[in-house]
Amino acid sequence: MTFPRDRFEADVNAVIDDVIGWRRAMHEFPELSFHEHETSQRVYETLRSFGGLEVTRPTPTSVMARLIGTKPGKTLAIRADMDALPIQEATQLPFASKRPGVMHACGHDGHTAMLLGAAKILCKYRQELSGEIRFLFQHAEELPPGGAEEMVAAGVMDGVDMVIGIHLESQREVGRVYICPGPVNAAPDTFKGKIIGKGGHAAYPHTTVDSVVVAAHTIVALQQVVSRQTDPLQPLVVSVCQLSGGSAYNVIPNVVEFGGTVRSYDPALRAQVPARMEQIIRGVTEAFGASYEFSYHMGYRPVINDDELTSRVRAILEATFGVDSVETYTPSMAGEDFSAYQQHAPGTFFIVGAGGPSHAPHHHPAFTIDERALGIGVRAFVNVAVGLLMA
Repeated sequence: MTFPRDRFEADVNAVIDDVIGWRRAMHEFPELSFHEHETSQRVYETLRSFGGLEVTRPTPTSVMARLIGTKPGKTLAIRADMDALPIQEATQLPFASKRPGVMHACGHDGHTAMLLGAAKILCKYRQELSGEIRFLFQHAEELPPGGAEEMVAAGVMDGVDMVIGIHLESQREVGRVYICPGPVNAAPDTFKGKIIGKGGHAAYPHTTVDSVVVAAHTIVALQQVVSRQTDPLQPLVVSVCQLSGGSAYNVIPNVVEFGGTVRSYDPALRAQVPARMEQIIRGVTEAFGASYEFSYHMGYRPVINDDELTSRVRAILEATFGVDSVETYTPSMAGEDFSAYQQHAPGTFFIVGAGGPSHAPHHHPAFTIDERALGIGVRAFVNVAVGLLMA
C-alpha cells in the first residue's frame, strides 16, 4: 500500500501544536546526561497515551516504544536524544530553562518532540505497516561513554535491520534537508595532561623549572601531530581546550594542567595518535627538565552512513520535499554516539536545517531553533519510515 503525500502533511499539521508544546516543555526543564529522569518519564507517559505501542524502559533514563505492524517485514529503529548541556541559557525565550546552568543548547528537545510526533502519526497506520518500528528515546548523547552504548547493551538493536536519526542544525537554512553517504561525524577522543616542574619566585626563574613555559612549548609542539606527522588529506584535529595553572602573578607554579580533544575518522590513524602525542610531551618535558602525566580516552566511533540505505533515504526525502530542498553536506569533525547503533545495523544520520547563518551555533548560551523545522523533521521521520518499510 502507498500513502498519499498530502495525507501525511495533514497529519503533521494536526500534530504540530503538540510537537511544539513538547519541545518547549523539555526546553524549560532540561536535564543533564544520565539524569533525564523527569524527561524520560514524560516521554514514557506521552507514548503510552497514544495507544498501540509497546513501551519499555531499557535503562533508567531512556525509553523505547515498539510499533508492530500487522504484516511481516523488516525492523526499523529511529533514534532521538533527550539530554541537555551544562550551559547557562541566555536566549530570553518565554520558555527558557528554569534550571540554572542547564540548557538544551543542541536541539535534543526538538529531536525528541519530532519523534513523539512521528510516533503519534504512525500509530494511525499500524494496520497497513509491514514489520516493526522501534522509537528509541536515548539518554546521555553528550557525555561519553554515552547512552547509545547502554541502550545497545540493553538489547534495543536486537533484530533491527536498519536505523535512522536526524539532527537539527541551527546554522543551516530552515526548509532544507542535508544527507551524505559515508563518513559524516568524527570519533571524538579526549586527553588530559599535566606538566610537573619546580615552582618558585617569579623574580628568580633560574631557580625553577617553569611549568608554564614548558606547557606553552608542549601545546605548540602538539600541533606537529597534525601538520607534520599526518597526511594532509587525512582529517585530524588536535585541540587543547583547557589550561590551568598558577595562583598569583609573582609565583611560578609547580604544575600546569591541560586537556582537549582529538577528532579523526581513520581507525589506524586514531590508534596512532596517543603514542605520537605522548612522544612529543615526553621529549619537550625532558628537554626542559620537567616531568609529565598524560592520559588518553577513546570516545565514540565515527558515524559512517551506509551507502545503500542513505541512497534510499535520500530518494524518499527528495520525493517528500523536492529535489531542490535536499542537499549533500560535507563531513563534520563533531562527534555523535549514533555510531553505536551503526555497529549493529546499516544506518544513516541526516540533518534538518533549523535556522540560518545568523543563528547562534550549537553549545552556545544563545542557541535556539526556528520551530518551523520541527514539522519538517516529523514529515521526514514519517515519510522515511513508511518508505523504507513499504519498499
